[in-house]
Formats: sequence, C-alpha cells, structure tokens
Amino acid sequence: MSTPERFAGVRADLPAERALFQALFDDAAVFPPGLSPLPRAVRDHVARQPSSYADLVGPLLLPASLIEDFYHAQRSQHPDVALVDRPDMDLATIRRYADAMAKLGENAGDVVGFEIVWSPGWHQSLSLGVPVSVEVTRGAGLEDALADIQEHAHQPGQVQAKFRTGSTPERPVPTPTELATFIRACVDHDLGFKLTGGLHHAISLTTDEGEDQFGFLNIIAATRWALAHGAEVPEMDSLLSVRDPVPILDIITRMSQADASVLRAFFTAYGCCAVMDPIGDLTTLGLLRETTV
Repeated sequence: MSTPERFAGVRADLPAERALFQALFDDAAVFPPGLSPLPRAVRDHVARQPSSYADLVGPLLLPASLIEDFYHAQRSQHPDVALVDRPDMDLATIRRYADAMAKLGENAGDVVGFEIVWSPGWHQSLSLGVPVSVEVTRGAGLEDALADIQEHAHQPGQVQAKFRTGSTPERPVPTPTELATFIRACVDHDLGFKLTGGLHHAISLTTDEGEDQFGFLNIIAATRWALAHGAEVPEMDSLLSVRDPVPILDIITRMSQADASVLRAFFTAYGCCAVMDPIGDLTTLGLLRETTV
C-alpha cells in the first residue's frame, strides 16, 4: 500500500519540532536495495543541498574501499561522506584509509564518520580522528559489545553504537523485542546509536511479501518513552509494533525542542537508500512546516 493510501485522512494537528529530523536520514543510495551507481548518487545528493529539506539529510554513505575512486572521479562535487567498512577490517586497512584521507586535502570534501562492525580490535579505527559508529549484533554478546564501546566513548559524539534493523541473507528482520533491547541498553549505557537497513517508512508495517518493517517514527516514540518515562523493553516493544499512526503522531508532536535535542543525542541517524521516501512521509503526515518535496 502506498503512503498516501495508508495515511488517508491522517494528519498531525501541528507540525513536529524540526530538530527531531535534522540530519536524521543518512544517504545510503549506493547500498542495497537501492544500489544507485556512484555518479548518480553523488549527483542526486548534491542536487538536494539547496533545497528546503537539505538539513534533514545527513552525509553520503560510501563503502570505504571507494574513497579514492570517489574523490578522483568527482573532482567538481565533494559532499560530506561517511565511510562504511567490511567486518574483516584490520589495522593496515585503517591506516591506508587514514593516509588516503590525509592526501585528499581540504578541497576534497569532508569525511565526517566511519562505520565498522564490532570486533575486538575495532577501537583502532579511532586513529582516523572522525566519529566512529560500531555495529553490534543482536542476541548473545550485545551487552558485552556495548560495554566495550562505552569504555572508548570518552568524548561525546566520537563513538556510538550501530544496529541493523533490516534483514540480511543470513538473518531476518530483528523482532521488536530485539530492537527495544538494543535501544534500552544504549540508554542505560548513555550511548548514542544509529540504525541501518529496512527503515523505509514513518510507521511500522508488514509488506505485501510478509516482512515486518519498523517505522522511524515508532523508533523515535519508543526512544522518547525510554528517556522520559523509563520505559522498559515490553512497553518499547509495543510502541515499535504500532501500525496506527495516530498514537505515534501524538507522541511526536508533544515533544518540545529540548525533548528533541535530548532524544537526538541518542538516536542520531539512520542509513536510508531513498531519503526522499521518509521525507515524503513526514510531509504527508503534516509533521514538516515545508510542504514542497
């Protein structure tokens, strides 16, 4: 069901605080399922920068192995990028990327983040001197990985956890309980987090193929309840599972700018292969003051 049909007759009475959505949607156009060719992804990303919704879009996400090709091929347009590396990254790889970044110079754009899968030596990536997102797996070992990340989070905004909310060939979409457990643990560890995969819609749904997908507004609502009301996993689980937009919109629109600031210190961003989809949902639901998308 398309967004206009699904949200027919549903619209917030008031717009939400824009701070809730600023730089929330990292541009993952080159990753599955979008798989946009790199030149097109760069062109589209740059074309959005003068728009009224440019502040809602975060950096362009790129596989770290493409960093030199990206800069050499796109000399006239260099948006901010965040690099995403393979699970088997080693110290030599980190140093190679650090050297490549240093050689590119001030006019080559900014690398504003580095994303890596948790492993015992992940903290070597801190030598890059940019904020690091460390992807953890659900289930056994989650608490140990988050505790390890917290030990290295000496400066605010420099290290955060990352969690995959979509399916992979190896694993299905996490359950609401698994996602709620991750969010609750990040709040307890005072850790910021970002998400990746499967967050295409504002409100949770089940696709025509039978796959459950989380809504990013459900995640905001569940995080809000954890921060403001001390909600534990079962209550957060329920909010993540809600399919009716109305109660979620009520939570979203009641948040003040201060509330939004606190929440976004925890839920910092998520990777999205088609950033105009969530922005379109926000517009349809009346949560943005600007209506041109």
